[in-house]
Amino acid sequence: MRRFQPKNPEYRATATAVFTAQPAMRTLGISLVRLEPGEVDLAMAYAPQFAQQNGFVHAGIITAGLDNACGIAAFTLMPAGSDILTVEFKTNLLAPAQGERFVFRAVVIRPGRTLIVCEARAYAERGDAESLVATMTGTLMALPRRDQAA
Repeated sequence: MRRFQPKNPEYRATATAVFTAQPAMRTLGISLVRLEPGEVDLAMAYAPQFAQQNGFVHAGIITAGLDNACGIAAFTLMPAGSDILTVEFKTNLLAPAQGERFVFRAVVIRPGRTLIVCEARAYAERGDAESLVATMTGTLMALPRRDQAA
């Protein structure tokens, strides 16, 4: 795995603050588990309110976790004073999302000055078993930090 050098020496505190400030992640019960330059793991326990009619976690919830994992992974490599915005992603749903816990792992593939390409994988965990349920390739853009939207 390629090791990246963060442009912001405070990347860990800044990326954690950005993640923590997102009401959507709190609503979904998604937490930050691991954070390294260009890499992140997020996790979420199964919750029936986020399931579709068959009891599987809804694809939109899985996609939200993957997108956010890509965003935080990319954010770790941005200079201080930056913000992040997804501009494109492609999700492949590979298996029904059924498990006790879900992990969203993202890695930066190619960092650029303004665009960063990431890949992420969603895993369902049941006991000690882990199965791949979805993948994402995303392109994210660095922006100057703005005040929080109303």
